[in-house]
Amino acid sequence: MASARFEEIVDDFEFLDEWEDRYRYVIDLGKKMPPLADNQKVETTKVHGCASQVWIVPEIEGDGPSARIGFAGDSDAMIVKGLIAVLHTLFDGLTAQEALAVDAQAELSRLGLDQHLSSQRSNGLRAMIERIRQIAEALV
Repeated sequence: MASARFEEIVDDFEFLDEWEDRYRYVIDLGKKMPPLADNQKVETTKVHGCASQVWIVPEIEGDGPSARIGFAGDSDAMIVKGLIAVLHTLFDGLTAQEALAVDAQAELSRLGLDQHLSSQRSNGLRAMIERIRQIAEALV
């Protein structure tokens, strides 16, 4: 159950033949995300398991399983900030229950990212997905 915005990314990826162009596209998505304030880059928002510095700040509307989740995120690595932007399109606005039903790895594999990221980046991406799942699980 991917958002229309995520489907746009899938379509755009199919249009871009070269992986260098796809990486540039992901980096551009990250550049469009607003940076986090320094006071949001704290230990409680830091995602561990990433080679880069990564922070994900939950933005919750409502309570319980029907609460809508969103998040702001930032990284010191441009490609990673782009991956945060991709995850944002995948999860933003879903209820906590819906977010837990998303098979993020399967959705991201539609982009081919699983085959084109370094093992460190793949581990970091899994850590970011796990953080988002933890946010959703806490509401359910």
